[in-house]
Amino acid sequence: MFQSATIPQEIDRKDYQARVRNLRKTLLDLQHELRDKKSFATIILLAGLDGAGKGAAISRLYEWMDTRYLTCNAYLEKPGEEERLRPAMWRYWRDLPSRGETAIVFGSWYQHPLKAAVLDKIDQQTLEHELHAINRFEEMLANENVLLLKFWFTLPEEEQEHRLKRLSEGKEQERHYLEEWSSVKNHDSAQKIGETTALHTSTGYAPWYVIPSSSPQQRDLALAETIAQAMQRKLETSSLAQPLAAPAVLPRLASGATIKAIELSASLDKPLYKQELPRWQERLSGYVDSKAFRKRSLICVFQGNDAAGKGGSIRRLTAPLDPRFYKVYPVAAPNEVERLHPYLWRFWQKVPRLGHTAIFDRSWYERVLVERVEGFCSEADWMRAYSEINSFERELKDAGAIICKFWLAISEDEQLKRFKDREKTDYKNYKITPEDWRNRLRWDDYEIAAGDMIDRTSTPYAPWTLVSSQDKRHARVEVLRTVCNALQAQL
Repeated sequence: MFQSATIPQEIDRKDYQARVRNLRKTLLDLQHELRDKKSFATIILLAGLDGAGKGAAISRLYEWMDTRYLTCNAYLEKPGEEERLRPAMWRYWRDLPSRGETAIVFGSWYQHPLKAAVLDKIDQQTLEHELHAINRFEEMLANENVLLLKFWFTLPEEEQEHRLKRLSEGKEQERHYLEEWSSVKNHDSAQKIGETTALHTSTGYAPWYVIPSSSPQQRDLALAETIAQAMQRKLETSSLAQPLAAPAVLPRLASGATIKAIELSASLDKPLYKQELPRWQERLSGYVDSKAFRKRSLICVFQGNDAAGKGGSIRRLTAPLDPRFYKVYPVAAPNEVERLHPYLWRFWQKVPRLGHTAIFDRSWYERVLVERVEGFCSEADWMRAYSEINSFERELKDAGAIICKFWLAISEDEQLKRFKDREKTDYKNYKITPEDWRNRLRWDDYEIAAGDMIDRTSTPYAPWTLVSSQDKRHARVEVLRTVCNALQAQL
């Protein structure tokens, strides 16, 4: 349940001012050290009873900390249009702080399940299901170097009633926002649901701390001192982390049999291709222009061997689409900003709104392919990525996304032929790089990694389609056919 924050005893004004001076220096020193090292991000999440002073506590943190590296994300109103047209967690992922920065979160991902439970709009089983999903989200944040501190502000019922009365009469000079579900009339229920929430979601990586709020001075000291202590511990443990080293031998979960089993002989002659391609493109255009598609979105993921024809298949897929309603995202190594966030953060930024299409030329699966094979992340990182990706795609599906994932396969000999053709052709030179030749030397390792990826992430709601791209015409039509069939089945 709730952990005990460091609650100061009653202190006089002189002692309080001395404590505050020391605390402010400590907080600033920690912020600046974190800014220099960029070893983790900090999220301070505030929840609890109305009138307990959460707004005033936020103001105090802004007074005591360096506001250049501090932001407050408040989610109090109903989601705006951009938010309503995307998965519920999109806005929280969008606003995650980068490593070296601190974000205060008010009205968080706990807001909906807590409010719904207090107002009897969901049952206990549904509440626990939502809290379990929150645990998965918070565990991923912790594994991606986010220090998550959650504070529950509490008041005796009589004190809360007194506070809220003064606020309603304008006698309290505090910034405040009344959430109603945690007001006096729901005091006992909100406390009970809060304890249930803490029971299910207070973990070693994301603990809940209770903050008694009868005394504003004690409240603010308890909050800030707990934050300072947690940041100090995290900085000390982060300094012990060792740099990653590329594995000498790639861990093998499977044999790569999934990839080896792809039949590469499929082909389509040119006359039939000229008939089939426009037929499927016309069907695709009809589906995405339909009224039913306005309540859905389409996400297409392309992975495969280098030179397998991902770009050509994508061009045939987008040809019948309205450019106003789709985007193609070529995915390369993460940039400096992206490396300072959890690895899925950059893909959450690109989740399409309802009625739109997003096409990924390589994707979040690079975590279990390139990053795994080349040793750019630890074995623990890519091993847990399978379940994190499945959860991510389940959230997309639950929010209305239709997900089509393609692995385009060619033989080693065909790849060599295409590499040499690219080198000889002026307008294809840009497609071949030294990295492509280097990756070719690890063909077997990538085959194993791809097999594991497909086996562990092909789900009923986001299945993989294995496409022979030995013949490009066959691959292009097969991609269009698969997307059309998925749209037909789900619209």
